[in-house]
Amino acid sequence: MTIPRPFGIRPALARGRSRLARARTARRSVSASLDWWVTVPAAVLCGIGLLLVWSATRNEPDVSLLSRQVLSVFLGFVLMWLVSRRDPRVLRAYVPVLYLLTLAGLVAVLTPLGRTVNGSHAWIFLGSGLQFQPSEFAKVALILTLAAVLGELREGERRPGRGAVLLALALAAAPIGLIMFQPDYGTILVFAVITGGMILVSGAPKRWLAGLAAAGALAVLLVWLLGLVQPYQIQRLMVLTDPDADPMGLGYNATQARIAIGSGGLLGKGLFRGDQTAGHFVPEQHTDFIFTVAGEELGFLGCAFIVLLMLFVLWRGLLIAARSATPYGTVLAGGVVCWLAFQTFVNVGMTIGLLPITGLPLPFVSYGGSATISTLTAIGLLGTVRRRTDLPGRPTGQSQP
Repeated sequence: MTIPRPFGIRPALARGRSRLARARTARRSVSASLDWWVTVPAAVLCGIGLLLVWSATRNEPDVSLLSRQVLSVFLGFVLMWLVSRRDPRVLRAYVPVLYLLTLAGLVAVLTPLGRTVNGSHAWIFLGSGLQFQPSEFAKVALILTLAAVLGELREGERRPGRGAVLLALALAAAPIGLIMFQPDYGTILVFAVITGGMILVSGAPKRWLAGLAAAGALAVLLVWLLGLVQPYQIQRLMVLTDPDADPMGLGYNATQARIAIGSGGLLGKGLFRGDQTAGHFVPEQHTDFIFTVAGEELGFLGCAFIVLLMLFVLWRGLLIAARSATPYGTVLAGGVVCWLAFQTFVNVGMTIGLLPITGLPLPFVSYGGSATISTLTAIGLLGTVRRRTDLPGRPTGQSQP
Protein backbone atom coordinates (compact mmCIF):
# COMPACT_ATOMS: atom_id res chain seq x y z
CA MET A 1 0.00 0.00 0.00
CA THR A 2 1.40 3.38 -1.03
CA ILE A 3 1.39 6.04 1.65
CA PRO A 4 0.39 9.43 0.14
CA ARG A 5 2.86 12.26 0.56
CA PRO A 6 1.71 15.29 2.53
CA PHE A 7 0.02 17.83 0.32
CA GLY A 8 2.42 20.44 -1.11
CA ILE A 9 5.75 18.71 -0.28
CA ARG A 10 6.69 17.91 -3.89
CA PRO A 11 6.01 21.44 -5.26
CA ALA A 12 7.92 22.91 -2.31
CA LEU A 13 10.93 20.69 -3.04
CA ALA A 14 10.76 21.67 -6.70
CA ARG A 15 10.71 25.36 -5.81
CA GLY A 16 13.65 24.87 -3.46
CA ARG A 17 15.70 23.13 -6.15
CA SER A 18 14.80 25.89 -8.60
CA ARG A 19 15.98 28.61 -6.19
CA LEU A 20 19.21 26.71 -5.53
CA ALA A 21 19.83 26.34 -9.28
CA ARG A 22 19.22 30.05 -9.83
CA ALA A 23 21.61 30.94 -7.01
CA ARG A 24 24.32 28.70 -8.46
CA THR A 25 23.76 30.19 -11.91
CA ALA A 26 24.04 33.70 -10.48
CA ARG A 27 27.31 32.85 -8.71
CA ARG A 28 28.72 31.34 -11.91
CA SER A 29 27.59 34.42 -13.84
CA VAL A 30 29.39 36.77 -11.45
CA SER A 31 32.51 34.60 -11.50
CA ALA A 32 32.49 34.44 -15.28
CA SER A 33 32.02 38.18 -15.74
CA LEU A 34 34.94 39.15 -13.50
CA ASP A 35 38.54 38.27 -14.19
CA TRP A 36 39.67 37.50 -10.65
CA TRP A 37 43.32 37.46 -11.69
CA VAL A 38 43.10 41.20 -12.27
CA THR A 39 40.19 42.07 -9.95
CA VAL A 40 41.87 40.78 -6.78
CA PRO A 41 45.13 42.75 -7.26
CA ALA A 42 43.10 45.86 -8.08
CA ALA A 43 41.01 45.34 -4.93
CA VAL A 44 44.14 44.91 -2.81
CA LEU A 45 45.59 48.12 -4.27
CA CYS A 46 42.35 49.96 -3.46
CA GLY A 47 42.48 48.60 0.11
CA ILE A 48 46.08 49.77 0.53
CA GLY A 49 45.06 53.12 -0.93
CA LEU A 50 42.27 53.53 1.62
CA LEU A 51 44.72 52.88 4.47
CA LEU A 52 47.23 55.37 3.06
CA VAL A 53 44.53 58.00 2.47
CA TRP A 54 43.35 57.47 6.05
CA SER A 55 46.88 57.98 7.32
CA ALA A 56 47.47 61.06 5.17
CA THR A 57 44.16 62.75 6.05
CA ARG A 58 43.57 61.72 9.67
CA ASN A 59 44.57 65.18 10.89
CA GLU A 60 42.78 67.07 8.12
CA PRO A 61 39.93 69.47 9.02
CA ASP A 62 37.74 67.74 6.42
CA VAL A 63 36.99 64.39 8.07
CA SER A 64 34.86 63.24 5.13
CA LEU A 65 37.78 62.61 2.77
CA LEU A 66 38.13 58.94 3.72
CA SER A 67 34.39 58.26 3.55
CA ARG A 68 34.24 59.84 0.09
CA GLN A 69 37.06 57.63 -1.10
CA VAL A 70 35.31 54.55 0.31
CA LEU A 71 32.18 55.56 -1.62
CA SER A 72 34.25 56.08 -4.79
CA VAL A 73 35.80 52.62 -4.48
CA PHE A 74 32.36 51.07 -3.97
CA LEU A 75 30.90 52.86 -7.00
CA GLY A 76 33.97 51.92 -9.03
CA PHE A 77 33.55 48.22 -8.28
CA VAL A 78 29.84 48.39 -9.11
CA LEU A 79 30.64 49.95 -12.49
CA MET A 80 33.46 47.47 -13.04
CA TRP A 81 31.06 44.57 -12.50
CA LEU A 82 28.35 46.08 -14.71
CA VAL A 83 30.79 46.79 -17.56
CA SER A 84 32.42 43.35 -17.34
CA ARG A 85 29.00 41.70 -17.83
CA ARG A 86 28.31 43.53 -21.08
CA ASP A 87 28.98 41.96 -24.42
CA PRO A 88 31.60 43.92 -26.44
CA ARG A 89 29.02 44.45 -29.20
CA VAL A 90 26.78 46.23 -26.72
CA LEU A 91 29.63 48.49 -25.63
CA ARG A 92 30.40 49.35 -29.26
CA ALA A 93 26.78 50.39 -29.79
CA TYR A 94 27.06 53.03 -27.04
CA VAL A 95 30.43 54.44 -28.17
CA PRO A 96 29.05 57.49 -30.08
CA VAL A 97 26.88 58.49 -27.12
CA LEU A 98 29.72 58.09 -24.60
CA TYR A 99 32.12 60.04 -26.79
CA LEU A 100 29.72 62.96 -27.22
CA LEU A 101 28.90 62.98 -23.50
CA THR A 102 32.58 63.23 -22.56
CA LEU A 103 33.08 66.08 -25.03
CA ALA A 104 30.09 67.84 -23.48
CA GLY A 105 31.66 67.37 -20.04
CA LEU A 106 34.98 68.81 -21.21
CA VAL A 107 33.15 71.80 -22.69
CA ALA A 108 31.17 72.28 -19.47
CA VAL A 109 34.46 72.58 -17.55
CA LEU A 110 35.27 75.72 -19.55
CA THR A 111 31.96 77.35 -18.54
CA PRO A 112 31.15 78.90 -15.13
CA LEU A 113 30.39 75.36 -13.95
CA GLY A 114 34.12 74.64 -13.97
CA ARG A 115 36.41 75.03 -11.00
CA THR A 116 40.16 75.63 -10.79
CA VAL A 117 42.23 73.34 -8.54
CA ASN A 118 46.04 73.53 -8.39
CA GLY A 119 46.27 75.65 -11.52
CA SER A 120 44.01 73.51 -13.74
CA HIS A 121 40.43 74.44 -14.58
CA ALA A 122 39.47 70.77 -14.81
CA TRP A 123 36.71 70.12 -12.25
CA ILE A 124 32.95 70.62 -12.16
CA PHE A 125 31.63 71.55 -8.73
CA LEU A 126 28.40 69.82 -7.70
CA GLY A 127 27.96 71.37 -4.27
CA SER A 128 28.39 69.99 -0.73
CA GLY A 129 32.07 69.45 -1.40
CA LEU A 130 31.40 67.09 -4.32
CA GLN A 131 33.16 67.56 -7.63
CA PHE A 132 34.23 65.42 -10.56
CA GLN A 133 36.84 65.60 -13.30
CA PRO A 134 35.41 64.89 -16.78
CA SER A 135 38.86 64.25 -18.28
CA GLU A 136 39.20 61.08 -16.17
CA PHE A 137 36.05 59.59 -17.65
CA ALA A 138 37.13 60.81 -21.08
CA LYS A 139 40.04 58.34 -20.89
CA VAL A 140 37.59 55.44 -20.79
CA ALA A 141 35.51 56.92 -23.61
CA LEU A 142 38.61 57.51 -25.74
CA ILE A 143 39.73 53.88 -25.34
CA LEU A 144 36.29 52.59 -26.33
CA THR A 145 36.12 54.98 -29.27
CA LEU A 146 39.57 54.19 -30.68
CA ALA A 147 38.98 50.46 -30.20
CA ALA A 148 35.80 50.71 -32.28
CA VAL A 149 37.68 52.55 -35.03
CA LEU A 150 40.96 50.62 -35.07
CA GLY A 151 39.60 47.19 -34.11
CA GLU A 152 36.77 46.96 -36.64
CA LEU A 153 38.55 45.62 -39.73
CA ARG A 154 36.90 45.31 -43.10
CA GLU A 155 36.71 41.98 -44.85
CA GLY A 156 40.12 41.02 -46.14
CA GLU A 157 41.99 43.54 -43.95
CA ARG A 158 44.66 42.39 -41.51
CA ARG A 159 45.30 45.82 -40.01
CA PRO A 160 43.55 49.20 -39.96
CA GLY A 161 43.89 51.29 -43.08
CA ARG A 162 44.86 54.91 -43.51
CA GLY A 163 41.29 56.13 -43.15
CA ALA A 164 40.84 54.37 -39.81
CA VAL A 165 44.10 55.76 -38.42
CA LEU A 166 43.27 59.30 -39.55
CA LEU A 167 39.81 59.03 -38.01
CA ALA A 168 41.32 57.77 -34.75
CA LEU A 169 43.72 60.71 -34.64
CA ALA A 170 40.90 63.16 -35.34
CA LEU A 171 38.71 61.67 -32.61
CA ALA A 172 41.60 61.85 -30.13
CA ALA A 173 42.42 65.45 -31.12
CA ALA A 174 39.02 66.78 -30.01
CA PRO A 175 39.31 65.96 -26.26
CA ILE A 176 43.03 66.77 -26.28
CA GLY A 177 42.25 70.22 -27.68
CA LEU A 178 39.61 70.88 -25.03
CA ILE A 179 41.93 69.74 -22.22
CA MET A 180 44.58 72.10 -23.60
CA PHE A 181 42.38 75.01 -22.51
CA GLN A 182 42.26 73.84 -18.88
CA PRO A 183 45.35 73.42 -19.10
CA ASP A 184 46.27 69.93 -17.86
CA TYR A 185 49.35 68.79 -19.74
CA GLY A 186 49.78 65.64 -17.66
CA THR A 187 46.39 64.36 -18.81
CA ILE A 188 47.21 65.37 -22.38
CA LEU A 189 50.29 63.15 -22.21
CA VAL A 190 48.11 60.26 -21.02
CA PHE A 191 45.76 60.77 -23.97
CA ALA A 192 48.71 60.91 -26.38
CA VAL A 193 50.18 57.68 -24.98
CA ILE A 194 46.79 55.93 -25.14
CA THR A 195 46.35 57.00 -28.77
CA GLY A 196 49.85 56.03 -29.85
CA GLY A 197 49.76 52.77 -27.94
CA MET A 198 46.42 51.70 -29.42
CA ILE A 199 47.61 52.52 -32.95
CA LEU A 200 50.70 50.39 -32.31
CA VAL A 201 48.70 47.48 -30.86
CA SER A 202 46.27 47.60 -33.80
CA GLY A 203 49.09 46.70 -36.17
CA ALA A 204 48.97 49.95 -38.16
CA PRO A 205 52.04 50.70 -40.30
CA LYS A 206 55.00 52.00 -38.31
CA ARG A 207 55.17 55.14 -40.44
CA TRP A 208 52.01 56.32 -38.73
CA LEU A 209 53.72 56.09 -35.35
CA ALA A 210 56.70 58.01 -36.71
CA GLY A 211 54.35 60.68 -38.03
CA LEU A 212 52.50 60.80 -34.72
CA ALA A 213 55.78 61.25 -32.82
CA ALA A 214 56.81 64.05 -35.17
CA ALA A 215 53.43 65.74 -34.75
CA GLY A 216 53.75 65.47 -30.98
CA ALA A 217 57.19 67.05 -31.02
CA LEU A 218 55.88 69.86 -33.23
CA ALA A 219 52.95 70.42 -30.87
CA VAL A 220 55.30 70.67 -27.87
CA LEU A 221 57.42 73.20 -29.78
CA LEU A 222 54.39 75.29 -30.68
CA VAL A 223 53.13 75.24 -27.09
CA TRP A 224 56.51 76.50 -25.92
CA LEU A 225 56.85 79.19 -28.63
CA LEU A 226 53.30 80.46 -28.15
CA GLY A 227 53.82 80.82 -24.40
CA LEU A 228 51.04 78.39 -23.47
CA VAL A 229 53.15 76.79 -20.74
CA GLN A 230 52.41 78.23 -17.32
CA PRO A 231 55.30 79.58 -15.18
CA TYR A 232 54.80 76.93 -12.49
CA GLN A 233 55.09 74.21 -15.15
CA ILE A 234 58.41 75.62 -16.38
CA GLN A 235 59.60 75.68 -12.77
CA ARG A 236 58.80 71.99 -12.39
CA LEU A 237 61.04 71.19 -15.37
CA MET A 238 63.86 73.32 -13.97
CA VAL A 239 63.62 71.65 -10.56
CA LEU A 240 64.11 68.23 -12.18
CA THR A 241 67.65 69.16 -13.23
CA ASP A 242 68.68 70.29 -9.74
CA PRO A 243 66.07 69.84 -6.97
CA ASP A 244 68.59 70.82 -4.27
CA ALA A 245 69.25 74.23 -5.77
CA ASP A 246 66.21 75.74 -4.01
CA PRO A 247 64.97 73.14 -1.48
CA MET A 248 62.69 75.59 0.32
CA GLY A 249 61.34 77.17 -2.85
CA LEU A 250 60.95 75.66 -6.30
CA GLY A 251 62.36 72.30 -5.24
CA TYR A 252 60.34 71.99 -2.03
CA ASN A 253 57.88 69.34 -3.26
CA ALA A 254 60.54 67.13 -4.82
CA THR A 255 62.86 67.48 -1.81
CA GLN A 256 60.19 66.64 0.77
CA ALA A 257 58.99 63.69 -1.32
CA ARG A 258 62.48 62.18 -1.38
CA ILE A 259 62.92 62.78 2.34
CA ALA A 260 59.63 61.06 3.15
CA ILE A 261 60.36 58.02 0.98
CA GLY A 262 63.96 57.73 2.14
CA SER A 263 63.08 57.98 5.82
CA GLY A 264 61.02 54.78 5.64
CA GLY A 265 64.02 52.54 5.06
CA LEU A 266 63.41 48.88 4.32
CA LEU A 267 60.37 48.16 6.50
CA GLY A 268 58.95 51.64 7.12
CA LYS A 269 58.00 53.40 10.32
CA GLY A 270 54.64 51.67 10.56
CA LEU A 271 51.17 52.65 9.41
CA PHE A 272 49.99 55.95 10.97
CA ARG A 273 53.49 56.53 12.43
CA GLY A 274 55.08 58.62 9.71
CA ASP A 275 56.41 61.95 10.96
CA GLN A 276 56.56 63.49 7.48
CA THR A 277 53.03 62.30 6.75
CA ALA A 278 51.60 63.49 10.08
CA GLY A 279 53.30 66.86 9.67
CA HIS A 280 52.00 67.33 6.12
CA PHE A 281 55.45 68.28 4.87
CA VAL A 282 54.63 66.81 1.45
CA PRO A 283 51.89 68.77 -0.35
CA GLU A 284 48.94 66.82 -1.80
CA GLN A 285 50.20 63.67 -0.07
CA HIS A 286 46.81 61.96 -0.22
CA THR A 287 46.45 62.47 -3.99
CA ASP A 288 49.43 62.93 -6.32
CA PHE A 289 52.06 62.11 -3.67
CA ILE A 290 50.38 59.12 -2.04
CA PHE A 291 53.45 57.01 -2.88
CA THR A 292 55.46 59.07 -0.37
CA VAL A 293 53.12 57.93 2.40
CA ALA A 294 53.74 54.33 1.36
CA GLY A 295 57.49 54.92 1.31
CA GLU A 296 57.63 56.42 4.79
CA GLU A 297 55.17 54.15 6.58
CA LEU A 298 55.49 50.86 4.65
CA GLY A 299 59.11 51.19 3.57
CA PHE A 300 60.83 49.83 0.49
CA LEU A 301 59.11 46.45 0.81
CA GLY A 302 55.68 48.07 0.97
CA CYS A 303 56.42 50.20 -2.09
CA ALA A 304 57.77 47.16 -3.92
CA PHE A 305 54.57 45.24 -3.09
CA ILE A 306 52.45 48.04 -4.57
CA VAL A 307 54.56 48.13 -7.73
CA LEU A 308 54.45 44.33 -8.06
CA LEU A 309 50.65 44.35 -7.76
CA MET A 310 50.47 46.96 -10.53
CA LEU A 311 52.84 44.93 -12.68
CA PHE A 312 50.63 41.88 -12.19
CA VAL A 313 47.57 43.87 -13.31
CA LEU A 314 49.48 45.07 -16.38
CA TRP A 315 50.76 41.56 -17.15
CA ARG A 316 47.24 40.16 -16.97
CA GLY A 317 46.00 42.98 -19.21
CA LEU A 318 48.70 42.18 -21.78
CA LEU A 319 47.76 38.50 -21.66
CA ILE A 320 44.11 39.35 -22.26
CA ALA A 321 45.09 41.59 -25.18
CA ALA A 322 47.43 39.01 -26.72
CA ARG A 323 44.88 36.17 -26.56
CA SER A 324 41.79 38.14 -27.46
CA ALA A 325 39.46 36.45 -29.92
CA THR A 326 38.96 39.65 -31.92
CA PRO A 327 41.10 42.66 -33.02
CA TYR A 328 38.63 44.87 -31.17
CA GLY A 329 39.40 43.13 -27.87
CA THR A 330 43.14 43.32 -28.49
CA VAL A 331 43.08 47.05 -29.13
CA LEU A 332 40.68 47.71 -26.24
CA ALA A 333 42.75 45.81 -23.67
CA GLY A 334 45.96 47.31 -25.07
CA GLY A 335 44.61 50.81 -24.53
CA VAL A 336 43.79 50.06 -20.88
CA VAL A 337 47.31 48.69 -20.31
CA CYS A 338 48.94 51.74 -21.94
CA TRP A 339 46.89 54.06 -19.73
CA LEU A 340 47.60 52.33 -16.42
CA ALA A 341 51.27 51.63 -17.20
CA PHE A 342 52.11 55.20 -18.22
CA GLN A 343 50.26 56.81 -15.33
CA THR A 344 51.89 54.48 -12.79
CA PHE A 345 55.35 55.11 -14.26
CA VAL A 346 54.91 58.89 -14.17
CA ASN A 347 53.47 59.01 -10.64
CA VAL A 348 56.15 56.81 -9.09
CA GLY A 349 58.87 58.48 -11.15
CA MET A 350 57.97 61.99 -10.00
CA THR A 351 57.87 61.05 -6.31
CA ILE A 352 61.39 59.57 -6.40
CA GLY A 353 62.80 62.46 -8.42
CA LEU A 354 63.20 60.80 -11.83
CA LEU A 355 60.47 62.75 -13.62
CA PRO A 356 59.01 66.26 -13.36
CA ILE A 357 56.07 66.74 -11.02
CA THR A 358 52.71 66.30 -12.73
CA GLY A 359 49.16 66.06 -11.46
CA LEU A 360 48.70 62.38 -12.31
CA PRO A 361 47.38 60.15 -9.50
CA LEU A 362 48.60 56.63 -8.78
CA PRO A 363 45.94 54.26 -10.18
CA PHE A 364 43.73 52.58 -7.55
CA VAL A 365 45.75 54.08 -4.68
CA SER A 366 45.52 57.89 -4.79
CA TYR A 367 42.55 59.79 -3.39
CA GLY A 368 40.16 60.98 -6.07
CA GLY A 369 36.66 59.90 -6.93
CA SER A 370 36.80 60.44 -10.69
CA ALA A 371 40.19 58.74 -11.05
CA THR A 372 39.23 55.77 -8.88
CA ILE A 373 35.91 55.14 -10.61
CA SER A 374 37.40 55.47 -14.10
CA THR A 375 40.34 53.12 -13.45
CA LEU A 376 38.09 50.46 -11.92
CA THR A 377 35.79 50.82 -14.94
CA ALA A 378 38.86 50.13 -17.09
CA ILE A 379 39.31 46.85 -15.21
CA GLY A 380 35.73 46.07 -16.19
CA LEU A 381 36.73 46.59 -19.83
CA LEU A 382 39.43 43.95 -19.41
CA GLY A 383 36.76 41.67 -17.97
CA THR A 384 34.48 42.03 -20.97
CA VAL A 385 37.35 41.18 -23.32
CA ARG A 386 38.35 38.23 -21.17
CA ARG A 387 34.84 36.76 -21.39
CA ARG A 388 35.53 36.05 -25.08
CA THR A 389 39.01 34.71 -24.43
CA ASP A 390 40.23 31.29 -23.33
CA LEU A 391 42.52 32.23 -20.44
CA PRO A 392 43.67 30.50 -17.25
CA GLY A 393 41.25 31.31 -14.45
CA ARG A 394 38.05 30.74 -16.45
CA PRO A 395 35.53 28.66 -14.49
CA THR A 396 35.22 25.12 -15.76
CA GLY A 397 32.31 24.55 -18.06
CA GLN A 398 32.16 28.21 -19.14
CA SER A 399 31.44 28.35 -22.85
CA GLN A 400 32.63 30.98 -25.27
CA PRO A 401 29.96 33.54 -26.14
